[in-house]
Amino acid sequence: MDGATSRRPQTQRSGAAQEEVRRHNLSAVMRIVHAAGTITRSELTERMGLSRSTIKALVAELVALGALTETEPAGTRAGAGRPSLVVRPPRSCAHVLAADVGVDRVVVGAYRLGGGFTASEERVLTGHAPSVEQVIGLLVELVAAVRSAGEVAGVLGLGVALPGIVRAPDGFVRFAPNLGWVDEPFGAMLGQALPGLRLIVGNDGDLGALGEHLRGAGRAVDDLVYVHGDVGVGAGFLLAGRPVSGASGYAGEVGHMVTRPDGAVCRCGVRGCWETEVGAAAVAAALGRPLTSVRELAEHVHGPLDRTGTAALDAIAVALGRGVGALVNLLNPRMVVLGGLLSDVYEIATDRVHAGVAAVALRACFDEVRLAAAACGPDAVLVGAAETMWQDLLEDPAATLAVAS
Repeated sequence: MDGATSRRPQTQRSGAAQEEVRRHNLSAVMRIVHAAGTITRSELTERMGLSRSTIKALVAELVALGALTETEPAGTRAGAGRPSLVVRPPRSCAHVLAADVGVDRVVVGAYRLGGGFTASEERVLTGHAPSVEQVIGLLVELVAAVRSAGEVAGVLGLGVALPGIVRAPDGFVRFAPNLGWVDEPFGAMLGQALPGLRLIVGNDGDLGALGEHLRGAGRAVDDLVYVHGDVGVGAGFLLAGRPVSGASGYAGEVGHMVTRPDGAVCRCGVRGCWETEVGAAAVAAALGRPLTSVRELAEHVHGPLDRTGTAALDAIAVALGRGVGALVNLLNPRMVVLGGLLSDVYEIATDRVHAGVAAVALRACFDEVRLAAAACGPDAVLVGAAETMWQDLLEDPAATLAVAS
């Protein structure tokens, strides 16, 4: 009796361990398929280092959930030695929603398993920066419009990107100077407005870094800095393949590095922030344009520009490079990706940005780093908001994807 009693906990622990291994393997399969979009079963076997029978069983379970499909490769014939089956998400697959909240626009998109947007809706904002209540009202409207699209099925959650200091666990916004928000319970209010919808709220720089790392210029780069510039400037950091967000999740407010102590007063109240040199207001002033829309301003950056405009944009580009050089010295990244309006400045004045970096960065750090414009373009933050929701959901695909099936 005593012996049987002593063995029972070990059996229970063994069963729990086996279940954890199964959950981990299902998660790994789904992450690989989500990233690849389409992959053969033999490629899955090679990448995961498991037996063919184990991969077959894992895929079969996910097919039964409706999360994956298996098909013969195009043009193959039945018989011995035929190519490995192709694994992909089904055409009518689960989606997550993603939102990018800016000072001058709000965008919501439906992002499918395997990557890519199926539908999106946008509202352009004019006049004063929107209040929390106005943004939540717009999000409710846009979410309803996107969900009504015929191709969008099985919505599992909503990831929201905001230009401010966001407390990750509950989406509480401590400070968003360009929106004029201070200590706003945004996440709780949005949850009340969209009951039953799983939510993640994050900083736009952090989410842009994730988007570019998984789908953009920073694929396979584990030491990455993403700098996003619209009205404000923020950043996200990925070091050794892991996001660096700080003790409270507030790291990345690089727009508020003081780069010119005798410069203009920033909306945060400090004089000479980097944002005052390279943010949208500085670019608009340099080009002699009103700041009505960041998207319109980006078109003006691409010209044509007269000699005065070109010189002014060159000065912005050098200031951009100096700030990037300071980040290169601090973090020693393999790549710096510039997104939003900053990608337009970089594309037009690449040499001047590089000159600014070289003037500040230590040679040892400068020799190792590569600069790039965001490959996801203006959608880098939106992609990151969608991907952060998928990464969360794919921790336990058997549980989460069953909801959509």
